[in-house]
Amino acid sequence: MTEQISIGKYATLLTITDEQTAKQLMPQCKEMQFLVGKIGTMSLNKIIASVETAARREGIISESHYRETHALYHAILEAVNGITRGELSIGEIMRTVGLRFAIVRGYPYKDVGEGEWIAVSLYGTIGAPIKGKEHETIGLGINHI
Repeated sequence: MTEQISIGKYATLLTITDEQTAKQLMPQCKEMQFLVGKIGTMSLNKIIASVETAARREGIISESHYRETHALYHAILEAVNGITRGELSIGEIMRTVGLRFAIVRGYPYKDVGEGEWIAVSLYGTIGAPIKGKEHETIGLGINHI
């Protein structure tokens, strides 16, 4: 594990820090691509769609390579599993989320033959759709491309 550059750690740091600190972190690892965004919703579909759309728009994944979309999708689901404590539903059970998300893509091993990986981190609040009735939550998903 000592040969690993922690894309999960970078993704998590990008979601839990303020934008100024996040901008300072991003140039430290030039061989990786980064993206930070926000989403507020009561829909699991909107979380997936927002993260995928942002990744395509910013060139983190290619629309023409299904394996990239597939890897991102599984990383998103794994991160959502973390924020929802394994219950993959939000609005259907009267929960809402306000999240900051980060996507990190790169080569986490010194041997580039190990291929590229993608990490998705989600951090923010989850709870009843009543202001002040939410609590913090965090989730991380990592998948190979």
